[in-house]
Amino acid sequence: MARSIKKGPYVDEKLLKKIDGKNLREAGAIKTWARNSQISPEMVGFTFAVHNGRTHTNVLVMEEMVGHRLGEFSPTKTFRRHGGKMQKELEQRAKEAEITAAKAAKAAGEKK
Repeated sequence: MARSIKKGPYVDEKLLKKIDGKNLREAGAIKTWARNSQISPEMVGFTFAVHNGRTHTNVLVMEEMVGHRLGEFSPTKTFRRHGGKMQKELEQRAKEAEITAAKAAKAAGEKK
């Protein structure tokens, strides 16, 4: 469910204090663990270092991000690849296609 309109958007008070009175040019990355804070128009232009559970990910706030949460732009899981038999077959086909392309390029270079 969405947050009640009468309550307004949730923005961590500590985060607002860190922004208050800072210049965009000399602010640098502002570290935060408040992933659930909504991005407000006052935050546009600042760079936040949002914690993802392991490290801080730099997020440059733009106008299109207003209304979203900071955590949306700092993924907590890293996608490696899909596994299994199908993935191995796809990789094998890609490797074979690369080899045939290299052989064709080599043959074309010898003919000239």
